[in-house]
Amino acid sequence: MTDQYFGITDTGKERTNNEDAFIARQGAGDKFIIGCVIDGVGGYEGGEVAAGLAREAILQRLEKPSGEVISMIIDCFDMANERIIVEKQRNKKYDMMSCVSTLAIADVANNQFYYAHVGDTRLYLLRDGSLIKISHDQSFVGFLEESGRLSEKEAMMHPKRNEINKALGFEAHLLKNTDYIETGHSPFLSGDLLLLCSDGLTDMVG
Repeated sequence: MTDQYFGITDTGKERTNNEDAFIARQGAGDKFIIGCVIDGVGGYEGGEVAAGLAREAILQRLEKPSGEVISMIIDCFDMANERIIVEKQRNKKYDMMSCVSTLAIADVANNQFYYAHVGDTRLYLLRDGSLIKISHDQSFVGFLEESGRLSEKEAMMHPKRNEINKALGFEAHLLKNTDYIETGHSPFLSGDLLLLCSDGLTDMVG
């Protein structure tokens, strides 16, 4: 079961272009399984460009894994962020583009998974029939929901639910702010499933 991984993305019924991208593959031989969802921030030109640049940077960094896993996946986001910033400066048509992303690496041999997260894409762990939200939405409405001030239903109806606080491409030199990228790790047990998704899923499915 450990070699089963799958990704899918769809333009949907409201837009003509798909601003999402994903990674679902093995890495470092068969040591790691890499899962990543990348969502170009809507409402501005170039969301799909930002998502593509991020995907390319993440894959390039993971081609030659080195160092501790958490440090490596932070590097992935830092490289992605810098490439987006450079392209924004080079092409003024994309000067507002950015993307949000969640990256997970499962170390199958050692029964661990590691993740990095920026924005409002999500990581869930399915274990023993329970779906547990691991990542935290980096948005004002996400904060209100997690602090118990809004229910999930109220959060979904809030007029500012799509306004995010953090994204790749918002600011340069992410590593100077140690709180910008959410990271973590947890046991990855037999029978566990990881689900990474954008708000294209969570806006539609409770």
